[in-house]
Amino acid sequence: MIRGVLFDFSGTLFRLEPDPGWSEELIGVLTAPTLVGDHLPDELAHDWARRDLDPERHRRVYLASLAAARLGLTPAEAEATYDRMLEPDSWRPYPDTLAALRRCRAAGVPVGVVSNIPWDIRTVFRRHGMADLVDEYVLSYVEGVTKPDAKIFLVACQRIGVTPADTLMIGDSAETDGGAEAVGLATAIVDHLPSQQRPDTLMSTLDKFRVGVPTD
Repeated sequence: MIRGVLFDFSGTLFRLEPDPGWSEELIGVLTAPTLVGDHLPDELAHDWARRDLDPERHRRVYLASLAAARLGLTPAEAEATYDRMLEPDSWRPYPDTLAALRRCRAAGVPVGVVSNIPWDIRTVFRRHGMADLVDEYVLSYVEGVTKPDAKIFLVACQRIGVTPADTLMIGDSAETDGGAEAVGLATAIVDHLPSQQRPDTLMSTLDKFRVGVPTD
């Protein structure tokens, strides 16, 4: 029986969608969770691997990624693009994010958000009136460890007060979020799609695992 739920942030609960002028290619450069660092100069390879542990390192490698992608951005435009990504209103919740969080709260199921991220995403949840529906935020730059390392999932389970065997992890990356399986969490991988193309995946996932579904 699922007694606690962990959610990923980007591509799971929210998606980077600042305005219609941002192409899917640009969004992909900034949000793809598992790109390798071979698109960057050799001296940035180490920084790329540890990008979600430090804000300055993250900025440095993503500005280099924007340059390598050849999107036609000037250095000043790349800086402005990166800064826009950090703004809370640049992130759009999926259509059923609020409903999924409310369902967990109504059912007495504690929720944690576990994210490889180098900045405080609680600003996004506050912007959309959802901050109080999350019990714990377990963020890589605070914890000093990134998914798929087992430690971050175990820390999250401990903080919501639920054993891994009774916890569900919902994320959009089999490579990173799928690491939860190694420590005994049930795991569901959802598609990272534009928000309007994924209207009810979170709710149907909760249905599948009987989270918040009345028992007979």
